[in-house]
Amino acid sequence: MPFPLEAVPNFSEGRDRATIDAIAEALAAGAALFDVHSDSDHNRSVFTLAGSEQELISALLDGVAVARERIDLRRHEGVHPCVGVADVLPLVAIRPEDLERARAAALELGERIGSELWLPVFLYGELAAGRRLAELRRGGAKELSRRIERGELVPDFGPSRLDPRAGAALVGARSPLIAFNVNLRGSLEAAKEIAAVVRESGGGFAGVRALGLELPGAGLVQVSMNIEDWRASGLSELVACIEREADERGVEIAGSELVGLVPAGAALGVTAQALHLESLEEPRIIESRLVEEFGDGLGE
Repeated sequence: MPFPLEAVPNFSEGRDRATIDAIAEALAAGAALFDVHSDSDHNRSVFTLAGSEQELISALLDGVAVARERIDLRRHEGVHPCVGVADVLPLVAIRPEDLERARAAALELGERIGSELWLPVFLYGELAAGRRLAELRRGGAKELSRRIERGELVPDFGPSRLDPRAGAALVGARSPLIAFNVNLRGSLEAAKEIAAVVRESGGGFAGVRALGLELPGAGLVQVSMNIEDWRASGLSELVACIEREADERGVEIAGSELVGLVPAGAALGVTAQALHLESLEEPRIIESRLVEEFGDGLGE
């Protein structure tokens, strides 16, 4: 069989277990579902699945349809920025040589979400001349709707107006990244300062995007990160930097979490203790899950 692609869709629901389970059931009916990570403060769930191009496209269409039916963006509250009930839908090439397959699958997915589910779709990343998620999310769904009405932005697929209940879908294709959060006991200001230090745009680590967020339900604050270039910016070095910055501000690290799975190379020589994780075992490694699901003859 061809080597599987990965998909890591982010849906704007992290509290209603019935909705999360319904989305998971829809996704798992079409592809191998490896992980579900839900957060009530973010009010967001991140699913990790794998399969062929057509398996992933079918599964994601079904998942988006369930999200559109069950989630009302007008009532959504959460600390993580979003512009749609099916907020971000990346197709991921685990191997560099499969990136063109991921791009083609993402384009087909975007076209079909627009034509079959009648949601406006915006491409991001390499599919849209490097346009970043932060640019599309700026000001949330209401501001995105106003920008569309003013003619500043035009959806790549689907209707030319934002659905106030369902918002838009952001579709991309990329290499694997690591979604990693460090929780702190301290002020939101401290978390924002540390995020500014470590992110690439502030002169920090290459390929690191970081936000400082408050977690009211947990009574903590968080440095929430996407590590887009894990070869250039190792997890151990990144966490060590956060520790130093936290110490300087009198802030204590309360723990950390991986959102989804990580590439095997990113876990080499890394210990759970150094990352403030409870564990870093094989079930958290994407390649291990692929072998478990599809066997040793991957890509043959």
